[in-house]
Amino acid sequence: MTIKPAMHANVVTAAPASETDERLAAQICRGVQRLLRDANVATLAEMPLANGRRADIMAVGIHGDIHIVEIKSSIADFRADRKWQEYRDYCDALSFAVAADFPQDILPEDTGLILADGYGGHWVRPAPIHRLSAARRKAVLLAFARVGAMRLHGLHDPSRNL
Repeated sequence: MTIKPAMHANVVTAAPASETDERLAAQICRGVQRLLRDANVATLAEMPLANGRRADIMAVGIHGDIHIVEIKSSIADFRADRKWQEYRDYCDALSFAVAADFPQDILPEDTGLILADGYGGHWVRPAPIHRLSAARRKAVLLAFARVGAMRLHGLHDPSRNL
C-alpha cells in the first residue's frame, strides 16, 4: 500500500500493483481516518516504526491506546505483503482495512477488520487487545508526537521540510 503524504518525502515506498490499487488504498485510508477521528482518535498515515517498517495508519486514543491499521487494496496486495506481522510489537491492537468487495475470509481472524471507502468506514470486527509494555508505549507515543509535529511544521514552513 502506498500513500505519500507531502510531509514524508524521504520514505521509499514499494509501488502498488496498479494505479487503481493506489487510488483505492488512498480512499480506504481516508475513510478509516474519518472513522477514527469521529471516535476522537488521532491518526497518522505512513507512520515509521523503530524496526524500519511503516504502518499504513497509526492511531492513538484518548487514553494512550495505540492501534495500527494495515490497508489492503487487493488480494494480490495482501498475499505479497506479510510484513504486517511485524507491527504487533508497536501497537495494542492491529486491524486490516479493506473495501467492501474484498474477500474478508482470507484475512487473519486474530486482527480487527474495518470496511472503508473514501467517505468513511465501519468496524466489522474489533481487534484483540495485546497491551504494550510501558517502555515500548512511551517510545511509540513519543515517535507519534514527533512525526505529527514535524509534519505540521512542514505545512507551516515547507522550505524547511526535510
